[in-house]
Amino acid sequence: MRKFVMLLITISLLTLALAACGGGGGGGGDQPPVQAGAPAAAAGDVANGAKLFKSTCIACHGEGGVGVQGLGKNMTTSEFIAGLSDAELIDFIKKGRDPSDPLNTTGVAMPPKGGNPALTDENLVDIVAYVRTLHK
Repeated sequence: MRKFVMLLITISLLTLALAACGGGGGGGGDQPPVQAGAPAAAAGDVANGAKLFKSTCIACHGEGGVGVQGLGKNMTTSEFIAGLSDAELIDFIKKGRDPSDPLNTTGVAMPPKGGNPALTDENLVDIVAYVRTLHK
């Protein structure tokens, strides 16, 4: 029951974040452009990434990244994620994806940084390191 309540709270906070940011920035194109100097995830802290994932990404992408129907895609089998370098994935997370993006198959915005503007580049490196462990 506690997990369910926490999930509801997280979804509520995400909804507020989406409303506050106007639905998130666009992430057009098959592969987002890489920003100069984007950090590489090779040195990411997987344990910290898991903790950050659970506090930011889990509301849409589910426990273990299996996805939440109608919200976030399954990350464990995502060809999109597998096809991106760590730097490209970090850049994508920074920008998010607008519902109007033709590659958005859920019709739901992914806000920049998953709606958590407090995430630093180092945090994103850790999250990507964790996400890489989820892919089957």
